[in-house]
Amino acid sequence: MTPGISTSAYRYVGPEAIRAAAADAAPGTAIGRATDLSDWLAAHVADREDGATPATFVVTVDGILRIASRRSEHVACAGGQPVLAAGEIFFARGACVAVSNLSTGYCPRPDSYAAVAAALARAGIAHPPAYTAAFEFRRCPACGERNLVKDDHFACALCDAELPEMWNF
Repeated sequence: MTPGISTSAYRYVGPEAIRAAAADAAPGTAIGRATDLSDWLAAHVADREDGATPATFVVTVDGILRIASRRSEHVACAGGQPVLAAGEIFFARGACVAVSNLSTGYCPRPDSYAAVAAALARAGIAHPPAYTAAFEFRRCPACGERNLVKDDHFACALCDAELPEMWNF
């Protein structure tokens, strides 16, 4: 792990069928400098009205930012390995303009942004000071379902059991 960034590595907690399907996929593109991002963006079309190009991202335990098509699974982007952060990222004019921790495969906490910021800074890519959208995830203690907590409503979407206040993956 990168010193001073995070001691939390997230293992994949999503469906085993997705992990198995991703097993033979190449990991996402490593972005170690701004030219890596420029090369990747040249091969991917912006598909939003604001001209931003979305991507799936992970930050590997060695602090490397990896990106892939937004339609990619995070576990494939990570090469099946644990990560320091995962979510969706948007680029415009060579900068990160939006980023979230939306990954139901890894369910990272909002404080995982430190790893994202460090990886983007090392690559020389401008970025926001925090996740532009941060999500809370909880596993239901009653049925085991992964949940995205919405509007501070800590109830399982599947069985309606109470979800813990603390992150529990």
